[in-house]
Amino acid sequence: MALDLGTKQLALRELELLEVRPVTSFFNLVLVENQGAAFSLLSGRGSYQGLKMALLASLALAPLLYFLLDARRPSSFFALGLILGGALGNIHDRLRYNAVVDFLDFHFQGHHWPAFNLADAAIVVGVGILLWVSLREGRPKKTIVAKRG
Repeated sequence: MALDLGTKQLALRELELLEVRPVTSFFNLVLVENQGAAFSLLSGRGSYQGLKMALLASLALAPLLYFLLDARRPSSFFALGLILGGALGNIHDRLRYNAVVDFLDFHFQGHHWPAFNLADAAIVVGVGILLWVSLREGRPKKTIVAKRG
């Protein structure tokens, strides 16, 4: 969460809104304010949108906190920590700026992925780790049966 908030502050200080600063042939820095949910869904729904989205995200954290306290594997604990930290970083933005600060812009041959931030990346990586762990745990264990004679 600290890394996310720090990079957002850097982006706010160094970039103008919607300014595009090329870094590589496939990556730009661009300051965007996202008032909606993922990929700007539900954006532009009134002056209290940031508060409404923060409350919605906070409600979604309740089960995460339960699973975090119940996590038995270090990988699950780490993954849930990434998701929780990312969600808290974005909730902070919604309460402070009424929008989430996004600034990472990846593109390929004129096609741009929606701008995102480190909190979003942490959430995606955390969910990916949880999926990987749950798929591995779901497999039946191999048992070795010794042949007789």
